Amino acid sequence: MKSYLAAALQMTSLPDLHKNLVQAEELIDLAVRQGAELVALPENFSFLGDEDAKLAQAETIAQESETFLKTMAQRFQVTVVGGGFPIPVGNGKVHNTALLIDPSGQELARYEKVHLFDVNLPDGNTYQESGTVLAGLRMPSVYPSKELGHLGLSVCYDVRFPELYRHLSQMGAEVLFVPAAFTAYTGKDHWQVLLQARAIENTCYVIAPAQTGVHYAMRQTHGHAMIIDPWGTILADAGDQPGVAIAAIEPSRLEQVRRQMPSLQHRVFV
Repeated sequence: MKSYLAAALQMTSLPDLHKNLVQAEELIDLAVRQGAELVALPENFSFLGDEDAKLAQAETIAQESETFLKTMAQRFQVTVVGGGFPIPVGNGKVHNTALLIDPSGQELARYEKVHLFDVNLPDGNTYQESGTVLAGLRMPSVYPSKELGHLGLSVCYDVRFPELYRHLSQMGAEVLFVPAAFTAYTGKDHWQVLLQARAIENTCYVIAPAQTGVHYAMRQTHGHAMIIDPWGTILADAGDQPGVAIAAIEPSRLEQVRRQMPSLQHRVFV
């Protein structure tokens, strides 16, 4: 693993596939011009609209999203994480799928979100992800990149389930991805502290691209795409506007924290 710059993109995706892909490309270009070698896109980067519209366009969204991720990786010669887009599985449902793509455009890892967001919030918003999304059946794997470290995928609501990240750290993860479209209501209280907890308890870097702003109707997201180091220090925060959080991933820092706080070696219940 070498030292490198990583970027967590922050978008305001809409119910418009092509506008979203244009926005994503502009932000990838911005990140690469700042030196990023790894670029992570948020959940719903290619489409954020109501469930009926998503299902009606799911085949097109899936095809164009995957092609886009591979094209961007090749064009800019970077590793890309595309966090959370629908891939049809039949019976009127989709998998919420994250992909890890290398600079040649090859797929390295795929993860289908296992924890689905079925919640009624006091702000009047109701979310029933399981109505259109079929939960994945497998825990995410860890991809051992020689240059970028051991990379572990997750998606949004997963961040509330520490056992998933413990699994990833047991598998050797050094960098955890949490692409999200975190609600504004929950995000103000929980987003940062959950990300820091996952970083601290697993002594891993956390890269968390995010959605921000108003997307349609009452759907509003929190923003604050972040990169956090293994000590829980926030290295970059994109605030509440579309943009890029960019920071260095340093193997020496990872080694230092794990040496000073060897909690992974002290686990009793495995």
